[in-house]
Amino acid sequence: RADGAPHPRETLQLFGQQAAEDRLLEALNSGRMHHAWLITGPKGVGKATLAWRLARHLIATPIETADAGLFGDAPPPLDTLTISPDHPVSHRIAALSEPGLLLIRRAWDHDKKRLKTQITVDEVRKLSSFFGLSSTDGGRRVVIVDSVDDMNPSAANALLKVLEEPPKNAVLLLISHAPARLLPTIRSRCRDIRLPALDDAALKAALAAAGYPDTDPQLSALSGGSVGAAIRLITQNGPELYDQILQLLATTPSLDRAAARKFAEHITARGQEERLTVALDLLNLALSRMARHGTGIPAASAASNEAEVFNRLSPNPHAARRWATLQQELSQRIGHGRAVNVDAQSLILDSLLKINETAGATA
Repeated sequence: RADGAPHPRETLQLFGQQAAEDRLLEALNSGRMHHAWLITGPKGVGKATLAWRLARHLIATPIETADAGLFGDAPPPLDTLTISPDHPVSHRIAALSEPGLLLIRRAWDHDKKRLKTQITVDEVRKLSSFFGLSSTDGGRRVVIVDSVDDMNPSAANALLKVLEEPPKNAVLLLISHAPARLLPTIRSRCRDIRLPALDDAALKAALAAAGYPDTDPQLSALSGGSVGAAIRLITQNGPELYDQILQLLATTPSLDRAAARKFAEHITARGQEERLTVALDLLNLALSRMARHGTGIPAASAASNEAEVFNRLSPNPHAARRWATLQQELSQRIGHGRAVNVDAQSLILDSLLKINETAGATA
């Protein structure tokens, strides 16, 4: 859940992903509901929301109702996964008290007072007791893993055993932001359903439903069609941060070092960890967009002066290659620096100096 956004299990409406929902409806209507679905796509585009929608539907719709109509006739085809928010299953799922559902996620570390960094094998082992209990109504049992990317190797292997021999009437919904990193054996045992980035209209509608009806036009380009990313940008004033980054880029290759220090101090202020994360993501995005601009395939503008800055710093494919290489190098540098607790201000200033050097070399 993005800070400032409702949790996906509390989000009853899904925007911009009708094709994915139609595919699941087709599987339900044909009676070929697979036992495992790998729901993939960028972060914040509705993967978890879709998983919770499907879970509510599977649990609220008895198998006998889904498979046979009155007097053995085929039931009418489903045209939506929506279950009323007043349905008892909706209430139980919202409270995480539904006996037919198991959520596997990173556990809380009581010693460190934070979530663990990985899903451990102990969490996956809960599947044994969950599937060992007999269903009171003979219905389906649904498992949501959010996200399967967080599993350590032991947890992944334990999950694989369940995927290889799934219990009767079990459906596992695995959410993944980076499916290429998963075990090929896990991927091969799931039906893949990919959710794309949201278009402008769907993004605006989703943000309005989340409580953000009036949004900056820059958000669509800066968020990459992700509702989660857009909400983080809204709560941390991302468009203004991006404008500040472009202002610094505009001074290269004679970087305004006083402005660079002021920017570094602003985004590394105590208690503003989320602002720092957003600013670093936007710096990475600026370099990526600048590299793309030099290839002759510019993206939709994310700021009024962006094209002017990029035209000067990345006018051709040769310059684009330099910026693409720097973007990869800085991304790795910053990621490593944060992992080993390098001083954040030094990390930012070092990155801006590297950008300044590249601007000089490109010029």
